[in-house]
Amino acid sequence: MPRTHENYTINEDEQRSLEALLRSPKTAQSLVFRAEIILLTASGKTVEQVASQLGTTALTVYRWRKRFKDQGLTGLQDRFRSGQPKKLPKEEVKKVLRMTVECIPREATHWSVRLMAKAAHVTTWQVREIWKAADLKPHRLKTFKISNDPHFAEKVIDVVGLYMNPPENAVVLSVDEKTQIQALDRTQPMLPLRPGQIERRTHDYKRNGTTSLYAAFDIVTGKVIGRTTARHRAKEFLDFLRQIKKAMPSDVDLHVILDNSSTHKTVEVKKWLKTNPRFKMHFTPTSASWLNAVEGWFGQLERRSLYRGVFTSVKELRNEIHRFISPHNSKTAKPFKWTKSADGILDKVERAKQSLNNETNRTGH
Repeated sequence: MPRTHENYTINEDEQRSLEALLRSPKTAQSLVFRAEIILLTASGKTVEQVASQLGTTALTVYRWRKRFKDQGLTGLQDRFRSGQPKKLPKEEVKKVLRMTVECIPREATHWSVRLMAKAAHVTTWQVREIWKAADLKPHRLKTFKISNDPHFAEKVIDVVGLYMNPPENAVVLSVDEKTQIQALDRTQPMLPLRPGQIERRTHDYKRNGTTSLYAAFDIVTGKVIGRTTARHRAKEFLDFLRQIKKAMPSDVDLHVILDNSSTHKTVEVKKWLKTNPRFKMHFTPTSASWLNAVEGWFGQLERRSLYRGVFTSVKELRNEIHRFISPHNSKTAKPFKWTKSADGILDKVERAKQSLNNETNRTGH
């Protein structure tokens, strides 16, 4: 049935189209705002209630209701404006930039286009243009961690050297473990992909146990040696080293790049390495997992095989991991290419440390 309010009517097709705009991540925020106005007024709310809920004026609500009534979805689009947009004075531009980097809005932890436009008394278009020109993206956030390893430079030079100039008559392996991989099963069956409908699954799940994966990534061939284990201890790591030894030709040295996990440095491991001198261990700096090439392969495994997987048991999870490894080695494996020089990395880290020190001095934290 059509919905009405104050003689305002939208039919079911129009309602579905407006709701589709709200669901789409590609819909411009201005269009989302206007669609919300139409849906809220059609749901039985008064103009004043809609204006209050959306933080706008009654005049704005009336305008977009009329545009939609007269022109449908097309009426919600911005009209073509001839001539050059109004330019802000330099002082106003500097004000927006200063507020963006130095101030925090009361309503949120970071600025949105709409919040900044309201606070700076400019249009949303002007905010977007200012941020675009200055390459400011308040909505984005990245994580970082600067290593405090006292031997950071030496380790970076060592590992990058192996990537860029692998030694002759040797195999370079990037080794790491992905621990506590969960065998997750959804509480209800997934709804499949169909035209006009994305694949859907329940937000909740059942845990059916965990497994750990040891992986050795050959940087020259891109192939992977994998081993799944129930636990993550030095014993399992030693078993994996023995598996690598068995899989590799006996007449080549094995340069192993790995992190500083305590399971890699136990007395038992050190004793075994002394009896197997062709294993050369190269440790990455602490808090520098990005330097380990196998991490990229772990990302592929997560995206392509585990994230959407449904596993009713740990056995199913292990089978899926090994099923992923087999076609990778036979069809998609390719040589690993490292392009950033050790000097370039060290320079970038030094600049990051300087920026961190400057920020610490400025804020006192």
